[in-house]
Amino acid sequence: MKRVGQIIHLKPEHYAEYARIHAHVWPDVLDTIHKANIRNYSIYHWNGTLFAYFEYVGADFEADMASIAADPKTREWWQLTDTMQAPIQGNSSGSAEGGWWTDMEELFHTD
Repeated sequence: MKRVGQIIHLKPEHYAEYARIHAHVWPDVLDTIHKANIRNYSIYHWNGTLFAYFEYVGADFEADMASIAADPKTREWWQLTDTMQAPIQGNSSGSAEGGWWTDMEELFHTD
């Protein structure tokens, strides 16, 4: 299993809408996430920063992430949510397919 932590900025004027739509994520998007072997997925907010955590249980992370990026309903969801976010400074790729959120380094874990 691979644990992933990521961060991105949330534009302050979009907090209420971002929270509202994430209280009711589209079922097709959730299904795509599950089919791509992502489990235990959470997004937290603090002071204008979103922190996402998920566990990847598959065998080909890049292929599974590509399957998410290719899903039409997920791309539609991203069109909605990406306007509410801003990449962390220093992350220049600006691509929802793998560079929009910035991966974090795991320094400690215990079960």
